[in-house]
Amino acid sequence: MKLKPKKSLGQNFLIDKNIIKLIVNAGNIGNKDTILEVGPGTGNLTNEIILRKPKKIIVIEKDKILAEELLRKFKNNIILINKDILDIDESGLNDKQIIVFGNLPYNISTQILVKWIKLKNLNNIFKKTILMFQKEVAERIIAKTNSKNYGRLAVLSNWKLNIKKIIDINPSCFFPSPKVKSTLLLIEPKKNFFKIKNPKNLELITKIFFNQRRKMIKKPLKIIFGDYEKIAEKLKIDPNKRPQNLDPIVYFNLCSEYEKSNL
Repeated sequence: MKLKPKKSLGQNFLIDKNIIKLIVNAGNIGNKDTILEVGPGTGNLTNEIILRKPKKIIVIEKDKILAEELLRKFKNNIILINKDILDIDESGLNDKQIIVFGNLPYNISTQILVKWIKLKNLNNIFKKTILMFQKEVAERIIAKTNSKNYGRLAVLSNWKLNIKKIIDINPSCFFPSPKVKSTLLLIEPKKNFFKIKNPKNLELITKIFFNQRRKMIKKPLKIIFGDYEKIAEKLKIDPNKRPQNLDPIVYFNLCSEYEKSNL
């Protein structure tokens, strides 16, 4: 059965066998591991995962035609969930320390990542994730302080995740070939991370700051705190700096102060 990728779902099927092996090798799969694959498409990566004989393979595929084809192809080797990943409750998957693989649809990749970061017990659910992003998005995720790509996504990612770039992947490794390069990231949840009561507060703080990334931080500080000078002094922040000059820990501390002042 010839399956056509759907542009509306951001489908680009991975076809390069060497890249497929490299991705699965990065997961270092053991026979006691549960695997979650997001957006398996035609099952090229799924097939390689099955060869590693994990305990269980769960695949999430939104496309009904692809889902039916995957079941026909792999039968009892997979547990298939025919849903949108954004509608899945990961805490209900029941297995601890899942290894996740995902050639994520580029149009919703950041939404998926942020959704996972906001999970309360992320480090109990996921052991590690090996995820494919558009190169430009990956650069924003792993960006360091004082770089042009550093922004909200880097701060949110740094809060709960350790991230390592594995490789850039050329468009020719996919069908159809996307117009951009891709990047594979190995992401592991931190066991210990800064305690924030509500992730939405960190999203709010970073939004206010990075909406005015070229301006000095005096302005966003004033918007968030009535006594901004006292906060700046307490956290040893220079109000004349710009948002990209502040380390992630400064944003976590600002979020903590915001939560204290809004009890």
